[in-house]
Amino acid sequence: MSHRTTAQATWRRSLLALTATSAAVAALTLPAAAAPVHDREGGDRTITVNGGNAFPESVAADHHYVYTASIADGTVYRGRPGATSLDLFLPGGQDGRTQATGIKTTGDRLLIAGAFTGRFFVYTDTGKLVSSYTVPDTGGPTLVNDETVTPDGDVYITDSFRAVVYRIPAAEVNAPATGAHRTLEVAYRLPDYVAGQSNGNGIVTTPDGKSLIIGYWYSGALYRLTLATGEVSRIAAPALAGADGMARQGDTLYIARSVTNEVDTVRLSGDETAATVVSARTYPGADTTTGVAVSGDRLLVTNSQMDTFLYGDPLTSPVFTLESLPLR
Repeated sequence: MSHRTTAQATWRRSLLALTATSAAVAALTLPAAAAPVHDREGGDRTITVNGGNAFPESVAADHHYVYTASIADGTVYRGRPGATSLDLFLPGGQDGRTQATGIKTTGDRLLIAGAFTGRFFVYTDTGKLVSSYTVPDTGGPTLVNDETVTPDGDVYITDSFRAVVYRIPAAEVNAPATGAHRTLEVAYRLPDYVAGQSNGNGIVTTPDGKSLIIGYWYSGALYRLTLATGEVSRIAAPALAGADGMARQGDTLYIARSVTNEVDTVRLSGDETAATVVSARTYPGADTTTGVAVSGDRLLVTNSQMDTFLYGDPLTSPVFTLESLPLR
């Protein structure tokens, strides 16, 4: 069995186990004040992804474009902020990009994580390949899942099956678009990884940019990693099982929870040692909410239909979509 097949089977087992327990723990994950929020009719808008195999796992937005990408074949789609649809930007399979999970922008660069393939890609916003990366060859499964950018321009990347955080220096991100190929550099090691489960997933910087916040999908824990020392400490917060993609604005985290089909708003304490769940938001048609991004005064969420990709279940809808929700 190939590493890719093994990794996908591991994720399937993780999702089955977590789905079986999610109903039991749901009542324990939110304080009494954090009641679920349903957007009023007309408050949310649907964005169509114009691809028959889109399975949009992640979403990114800047002042110029909104991006999503397919975990099934690596196709990248984009459109202007406020548009009602996203169209083909980078074809699937190009440059060896056959799967895509986390997607982010920084300056005029587009960053794409390669999921079970163990790949990572840096492009210009015109579609030129700056460089591609492969995880170190340990022989073990990999799930290159999500990324964030620090104020100095360095990129940090989670691997849900390996207890590490990779780093790409800013100089490489901003290098000329030569298509160079490199090996990802392990920068830090993470605690509390459970073998055979999907662990470190969403990742953002802290408000001061000096630390990283990493969400664990299986346990629902949040961790803070101090960049200067490598110290990792668990943030005092309710367990958010199924925590997937994550975005931050100021001291507020928006966390997509793919098993419960919701986006939680979480407030960080001033010293980033604790966090409080403010609300849990869902919406009609939510379908495995794996990615989230802030775009102006809107919150963009992916309807990834991941159950179909992982299990081969019938499609919920032949049309793949993102949801645009009022930020508050």
